[in-house]
Amino acid sequence: MRVEETGIPGTFLIEPDHIPDSRGVFYESLRTDELERSAGIVFQPRQINYSVSRRHTLRGIHSVTIPPGQAKFVTCVRGALRDIVVDLRVGSPTFGGHRVNELDAASGRSVYVPEGVGHGFLALTDDACICYVVSTTYVPGTQIDINPLDPDLDLPWECAGTPLVSDKDAKAPTLAEALAAGTLPDFAGT
Repeated sequence: MRVEETGIPGTFLIEPDHIPDSRGVFYESLRTDELERSAGIVFQPRQINYSVSRRHTLRGIHSVTIPPGQAKFVTCVRGALRDIVVDLRVGSPTFGGHRVNELDAASGRSVYVPEGVGHGFLALTDDACICYVVSTTYVPGTQIDINPLDPDLDLPWECAGTPLVSDKDAKAPTLAEALAAGTLPDFAGT
């Protein structure tokens, strides 16, 4: 397993080592001891979520207030996704910055998203399925939503045609609006 920081502090891309044989392939997707050894991340899963989307579905940008906070270990388990993380932590050296990773079931590639960093994805295939292993259970009223089509963020979704976006995401505030409202986490508190 290879663990490398993405350029957003605390956000890592994880590449599993594949062990192929005549039956197929085996790999370890998540080893919390390796995350701790390689990146200093202490990650204790509390809930596992799945989201299934048709091609051109755009979900995000989502995060959780601190407290309770929520780190995510995200993996595409069917199909392919364009996965984007956005630093929402006020005072972070990369505040408002983003990183793009292509996730697909064949590679087993995953992204570790720390507390305070937003996450979203575009489904590149029909029936794409993403798995979120998260550090806290769902707490109503703590979600932070940023409009994934915020023109100031100018995220490179590269969608052919108009993406399918929920009303909630389409009506979400821009990063500037969320900052002005005081709803974003502080980098020092993460």
